[in-house]
Amino acid sequence: MKRLDALTAIYPRLEQHVVVTIMGAVAAELQSIGHRSNFFYLQHAMGLASSMGLGIALARPDRQVIVFDVDGSVLMNLGGLTTLARYRPPNLLHVVFDNESLLSVGGFPTATSTGSDLAAIAAAAGVPKTATVKTVEEFVRAFDEALAVRVLTTIVAKVEAVGPSKYVTDLSLLENRYEFQRYLKR
Repeated sequence: MKRLDALTAIYPRLEQHVVVTIMGAVAAELQSIGHRSNFFYLQHAMGLASSMGLGIALARPDRQVIVFDVDGSVLMNLGGLTTLARYRPPNLLHVVFDNESLLSVGGFPTATSTGSDLAAIAAAAGVPKTATVKTVEEFVRAFDEALAVRVLTTIVAKVEAVGPSKYVTDLSLLENRYEFQRYLKR
């Protein structure tokens, strides 16, 4: 499965939710589909997308928060999974795109390429609902189910190690920060 295909498949569902993405390929691919004011692209903070999403989910329990993360970032901050599990916000969906590499910085293999299982790690940390998916159809089904049940969920989506043609976008990161802040205040 390609990450861009997975994002495209669920893109229409993102309009009414708060979306936080980690840096790199995920942010670039989501922007390539179409930027929205409810999207926040967390740049220069590898490993902290789930922490940012957790803070928003706790501060705004009335809003569904979706975090798009990657294996390298989750592995950099495994304690983020235990913190998610400790607070268990029912309005947080944590999607981890696992391509088994640090694609955005040269493609070096991550621990998932040698057998580390992020869904099992999240479950062992106490995340109540986890899943690993390998096809777009499985991804959409797991995504829709997680939104419907409203319980803290981590979905690990196994994707190919391919990225966007470019990582640079026309979106000003400073303007994204202010635009997102205005969105949250509405």
